[in-house]
Amino acid sequence: MADQPFRVLPRLTPETEPFWTGGAEGELRFWRCQACGYWLHPPAPICPECLSKDLAVAAASGSATVHTFTVNHQPWYPGLEPPYVVAIVALPEQDGLRLTTNLVECEPDEVSIGMPVRVRFERYDDVWLPFFAPAADRVA
Repeated sequence: MADQPFRVLPRLTPETEPFWTGGAEGELRFWRCQACGYWLHPPAPICPECLSKDLAVAAASGSATVHTFTVNHQPWYPGLEPPYVVAIVALPEQDGLRLTTNLVECEPDEVSIGMPVRVRFERYDDVWLPFFAPAADRVA
């Protein structure tokens, strides 16, 4: 891991641990309401849709589309060399289920809104950070 860029890592809590460690099994995990099926991100103690406390961890498909993005040209962290893409991706499991992430495995000028992407994980200590890369089956 010596060649990995510096990353500010999240503190694991019982609520966030499934999200940050799911990558060990290749899963993008969120809390999901067992009463109505609503996906919660970020985690919450109750479902904002039906107010149920019956929540369980569920794996999302790992597919998404680029909702919006920006190309960062500033060298904010040692080892994280610009330019790099910060994106909000929309997951198909639910309208409004979005995740802020970095896009990897592509040049910034190849990124477009609506582009299909798939999750990729990078391990840092006990945390697996979810990044997204162009989907293998995307149309160029």
